[in-house]
Amino acid sequence: MLKPGSAEDAAQLPPRRTRAPVPALAPGPAAPDGSRASARLGLACLLLLLLLTLPARVDTSWWYIGALGARVICDNIPGLVSRQRQLCQRYPDIMRSVGEGAREWIRECQHQFRHHRWNCTTLDRDHTVFGRVMLRSSREAAFVYAISSAGVVHAITRACSQGELSVCSCDPYTRGRHHDQRGDFDWGGCSDNIHYGVRFAKAFVDAKEKRLKDARALMNLHNNRCGRTAVRRFLKLECKCHGVSGSCTLRTCWRALSDFRRTGDYLRRRYDGAVQVTATQDGANFTAARQGYRRATRTDLVYFDNSPDYCVLDKAAGSLGTAGRVCSKTSKGTDGCEIMCCGRGYDTTRVTRVTQCECKFHWCCAVRCKECRNTVDVHTCKAPKKAEWLDQT
Repeated sequence: MLKPGSAEDAAQLPPRRTRAPVPALAPGPAAPDGSRASARLGLACLLLLLLLTLPARVDTSWWYIGALGARVICDNIPGLVSRQRQLCQRYPDIMRSVGEGAREWIRECQHQFRHHRWNCTTLDRDHTVFGRVMLRSSREAAFVYAISSAGVVHAITRACSQGELSVCSCDPYTRGRHHDQRGDFDWGGCSDNIHYGVRFAKAFVDAKEKRLKDARALMNLHNNRCGRTAVRRFLKLECKCHGVSGSCTLRTCWRALSDFRRTGDYLRRRYDGAVQVTATQDGANFTAARQGYRRATRTDLVYFDNSPDYCVLDKAAGSLGTAGRVCSKTSKGTDGCEIMCCGRGYDTTRVTRVTQCECKFHWCCAVRCKECRNTVDVHTCKAPKKAEWLDQT
């Protein structure tokens, strides 16, 4: 079993390979000083041109573990820092849980934003998972970091209590007698080991940010912590009654994780109330972005930059635009055509959908259904005129 703090111990790294010395080239005839200066100037100009024309690099992330499934090989996962790679090599079974957690929180993110212009779209075969949209320190980045951290806690905690991991099991701290509003009870059963889930998630997820130590890292660490505490917030008490005829004269209780949807709903509300901040001069804390703004608390998501409107394709901002997105003609919310399509209008297509209906159970043992056809109008956002997006790409 992993003891408190042992997830922070460094794993043994394999010895570094030494590179064979490059044989020295035989000296050639010396070039004139003017030729050397011209050559150096030309090389400098070429390097400057390359730096100006190459796109900004988007860092890879541990989030890509979710795309690897069972094929988690620590040395082949892009974006891991050395600390994360050490933990991956030492605890390969936990990495499978991390991968399952990554797939779960991405699905939850897409559910929470399914009716919004930015809908948590992932990019196929892209090690950054979300592309350039995460470069901006926006509300969306704050939510992604929070829910990704929460997803790891939830997955590892669940795996511990289900006996899938050799290093942890049920919560060892819930023992003895306790009481609540209904009276006294005995701790029993198998309480979910939230302590281990939080501890390992903090060691693994925060490793990259602790190494960087800049303003964006401070923002990510804060939002990571919000995600971890959100899972703990929704632990529930489950009990079993003992007594004559099922009376609750004696109770045995344990703590259990709630469905991850509750964590997603909570973090979605935190996203709506996220606080815009700036880092203090010493880089150790936050202050309100503008005078009169409220201060961020430990449970608030924080961000630095305003979000783009996500209306049109903008490669630099990572926006995919809303052209072709399905919208609701009657809704006044974010899924309504007026908001979703950014005032560009929408196209209407009539489609026929076939569904199973009038299902009946026949003895024994089959369920037979009819096929029902339903014709509906599907509304999709128009693409912007070329002049609107040409300068954005």
